[in-house]
Amino acid sequence: MVSGKEQLPTYTRSQLALRNGNDRDEIWCAYQGIIYDVSPSRLWRQGKHYEHWAGQDLTSELSNAPHTDRVFDRFKVIGKLL
Repeated sequence: MVSGKEQLPTYTRSQLALRNGNDRDEIWCAYQGIIYDVSPSRLWRQGKHYEHWAGQDLTSELSNAPHTDRVFDRFKVIGKLL
């Protein structure tokens, strides 16, 4: 995860929504206020991972996933969600 001392750029929900794999090449998702670049994952091709869509805050949806939040450790942190 990210330490509180890092200076990360901030993005609005509208800016995050543009990184959905359709409008731009970036495929980003947010979890607990942190935005991750999930573009390298083959599981997020075309901006969709099972019934989840990129460009959104997935915090409330993680409880239904078969994995923990540690899955985000493998992705690059992009910034903070406002």
